[in-house]
Amino acid sequence: MEGRAPEGIAFESGAGRWLLIVAVAGSGMAFLDGTVVNVALPDIGRDFDASTSALQWILNGYLLTLASLILLGGSLGDRYGRRRVFSIGVGLFTAASALCAAAPNVELLIVARLLQGIGGALLTPGSLALIEASFRPTDRARAIGAWSGLGGVAAAIGPLVGGYLIGAISWRAIFLINIPLGAFVIWAAARHVPESRDPGATGRLDLAGSVLTALGLAGTTYALIEAPEKGASAAILVTGIGGLAALIAFFVHEHRTPNPMLPLGIFSSRQFSAANGVTFVVYAALGGVFFLLVSFLQISMGYTPIEAGSASLPVTGLMLVFSARAGALAQRIGPRTPLTIGPLVIAVGLVLMSMVEPGDSYVTAILPGVIVFGIGLTLVVAPVTATVLAAADANHSGIASGVNNAVARVAGLLAVAVLPVIAGLTGDSFYDPVAMTDGFQIGMLTCAVLAAVGGVLAWFTIDSAVLHEEPGDEHLEEEYSCGVTGPPLRPGREPHPDPGAAG
Repeated sequence: MEGRAPEGIAFESGAGRWLLIVAVAGSGMAFLDGTVVNVALPDIGRDFDASTSALQWILNGYLLTLASLILLGGSLGDRYGRRRVFSIGVGLFTAASALCAAAPNVELLIVARLLQGIGGALLTPGSLALIEASFRPTDRARAIGAWSGLGGVAAAIGPLVGGYLIGAISWRAIFLINIPLGAFVIWAAARHVPESRDPGATGRLDLAGSVLTALGLAGTTYALIEAPEKGASAAILVTGIGGLAALIAFFVHEHRTPNPMLPLGIFSSRQFSAANGVTFVVYAALGGVFFLLVSFLQISMGYTPIEAGSASLPVTGLMLVFSARAGALAQRIGPRTPLTIGPLVIAVGLVLMSMVEPGDSYVTAILPGVIVFGIGLTLVVAPVTATVLAAADANHSGIASGVNNAVARVAGLLAVAVLPVIAGLTGDSFYDPVAMTDGFQIGMLTCAVLAAVGGVLAWFTIDSAVLHEEPGDEHLEEEYSCGVTGPPLRPGREPHPDPGAAG
């Protein structure tokens, strides 16, 4: 294959460009749907006369299956081939998108979103694992930075694309665009992406762990979403307590089973645990922002869908221009500073957003907060991804990516479930402009606190040396190079990547 060397694929080669295109396009489908649906919520709600809880389930149904099965997706990729599982995930996601577009009622739309989440669980960890396993060590940081930046652009551009399609056609069109994109990704992956797997992945699949995760998240999410409207009924108590019990049983099972879906030993790396802790609180804040912002702009500010989607366009530009550079900066100075400053800057942006009132100008009231938010987001995405992967054995890149993605999705899941209660947006109040304004302001301040906690956590837990090359490592790289499968390893030490590995 063009550009393929014994140690991996070169970033500047034709093979490297194709690999990046496939990984970004595949994960971009999932990232795009993670934000584009938010723009459509008011229209979907009006078409189906849906309650706030139904709208929450449209978002959380997807996040539920995605978060529940993403670890299994990483395990399947490591075991049976990352390209194969990635392609299967893209196919299922594409088919489920067609079902979403054709849904005649909100119940079937939620079911289709559940299926979309299953596809996303297979393709999301695989997209990053393909990069980690296939690029040569000196090019991995650059490739991960490009993947993070372009994937972030897909997420950020979602509201704009969704707003245009909703205004020009219908909210159903936001799902139809996945069909040609999915077909292209499947074709390109088969033709241009090398297969890779973890040769040490043996034993039986941990299906019991997957079931316990799904039951645990489903039960707790159902209780959180439905309790504000139904109260402490027997069904709420049973599902809530049962969900918590299933989550506890999951961790007990993972500790005891010989072939765990989530090897708890991966958390023995302090940096891996710390980076995922930062991911959880910061992505909970992001989940709340993306859930409320575009709805607030439409319901309270009177924006059209495309105007609401365009409001976050500056974030897209910032991610496109600076995300890869943020990854390189973290590689040079270490991730501690970017992961401390980034969430704090996000918090400042959200405080500015919380001051917006109906009738305010976009340029003077909304744009400053959006720009500050985008700057902070740019400082977080690539460094936190590189830190997570740098702290894990590259042979377990699928699991490491899956854990980090699961943490991010669970954070968003809980934010969408809990934030409307905190903000007073339950029942039909979601569609009330006055209630939405008050709820949006409370929600943004709540998310600002979460983001600030992430910055403080990073300062006290992230080690700047996690992405650094130690003096004298050059000769060790030659002696203990792992070739295509991962960065150099030292006997008796945690995996420690060379300067270009970033994981």
